[in-house]
Amino acid sequence: MRVVFMGTPEFAVPSLHALAQAHDVIAVYTRPDSASRRGSQTHPSAVKIAALEHGLRVCTPKTLRAADVQADLAADAPDVVVVAAYGLILPPEVLAIPRLGCINVHASLLPRWRGAAPIQRAILAGDTVTGVSIMRMEEGLDTGPFCKTAQVVIADKTAVELTHELSQAGARALMEALVELDDGRCEWTYQNDSEATYAAKIEKSDVVLAPSLGVTEAIRRVRASSLQAPARAVIAGRGVAVVSATPSDVAQEAGCISANKSGVMLGLRDGAIELDRLRPDGKPEMSAADWARGLRHVDAEHWTSP
Repeated sequence: MRVVFMGTPEFAVPSLHALAQAHDVIAVYTRPDSASRRGSQTHPSAVKIAALEHGLRVCTPKTLRAADVQADLAADAPDVVVVAAYGLILPPEVLAIPRLGCINVHASLLPRWRGAAPIQRAILAGDTVTGVSIMRMEEGLDTGPFCKTAQVVIADKTAVELTHELSQAGARALMEALVELDDGRCEWTYQNDSEATYAAKIEKSDVVLAPSLGVTEAIRRVRASSLQAPARAVIAGRGVAVVSATPSDVAQEAGCISANKSGVMLGLRDGAIELDRLRPDGKPEMSAADWARGLRHVDAEHWTSP
């Protein structure tokens, strides 16, 4: 099939790799190169890097609502447009272009977690299972029917680990769906809107750490955190982003700190967590135990939310 692919982050790369090996990918749309934090350099998206490795044509429009962008897409005459975490809304004019429609690789078991951050929201909510859905796109936000799903157990996986596993599952489900779509054998399941939940974009406040939290919620916040929205805390007056942590059986009052050879313990409302790795403000990631060696009288110190 003639395929136009639209995606941006690492999650979308396995789907692009699979498409490039089995179909005629005539163009890859991705978000424009992003500026670094200091603004002096720009960086291509993970999808752009992968597309160039395959020798594919890359398009980086700022919007899909421009008439010239839509005309260029229509001129390519795609059989299908495949979308995976692209980051731009597809207007009705674009949805109507491909012969077989636009399909999306969505990282949840729809209708649960429609929206921008389904993976992190599933972790924060304590879901035990999530997955991917191959859905037909329409004007609503992730409201279209789906033809394939694949389940993934969440367990104690981080957002990074879960994203990787879901991206692989999504690529496999996508390839199965395209065969059935091309043969006219797709069976679409319509979503029950009354069961829908919305996965809003993760804000820093969603993953911030505080002594008033319970252990379970604090661990979920750490697992759901990222470079863009880190699980931050102020420990002994120093700002840090907690990268990994586990529940601790050390008796620790809320807001208090202790340390040993393996890590740093933070007291919470109903127990304590042990920090394994953290990223001090302005410094690279390191083990919590190494970081704590730079503190004096750790047991007399306290911690708070930023």
